[in-house]
Amino acid sequence: MKQQVALLVVAATLFSGLTHAHGTGHRARAPVAPADAEQTAFGIAGDPDNISRTIVVGMSDAMRFSPASLEIKQGGTIKFVVKNGGKLEHEMVLGRMEDLKKHAELMRRFPHMEHDESHMAHVGPGTSDELVWRFNRSGEFYFGCLIAGHLEAGMIGKIVVSDR
Repeated sequence: MKQQVALLVVAATLFSGLTHAHGTGHRARAPVAPADAEQTAFGIAGDPDNISRTIVVGMSDAMRFSPASLEIKQGGTIKFVVKNGGKLEHEMVLGRMEDLKKHAELMRRFPHMEHDESHMAHVGPGTSDELVWRFNRSGEFYFGCLIAGHLEAGMIGKIVVSDR
């Protein structure tokens, strides 16, 4: 019981003040001002007025992204146009593999937890969303759908960010 309470406290702390509930429909994210963007290990929220490349990413009920692999030059600001061609809600969450797996585990335990961050796009059936991200760190990163069961079914993609 103490472990469950501790986990709830951690989850509430991590996701307090965030605005999207999984499974309850899509809400647009408020734009992040560049001065307010938080640096992560895989980049930072991008400035929509300074986009260097647009990439369309499709999602399907076959639990796949298309394309499933991307190469991006370090420093690039990418506008992802995320299109859900399925009948289920899907999402595209950027991050390191270990972060995606931890978040997916929390989603299995708390499927209705509220959150919405600049590295996430929640897309209802037959709709699309946009996500703008600046990849200012090189390395291997990932994008996945963290709705319960989707990541486990193979809904994951890879991003290689290089400094060349």
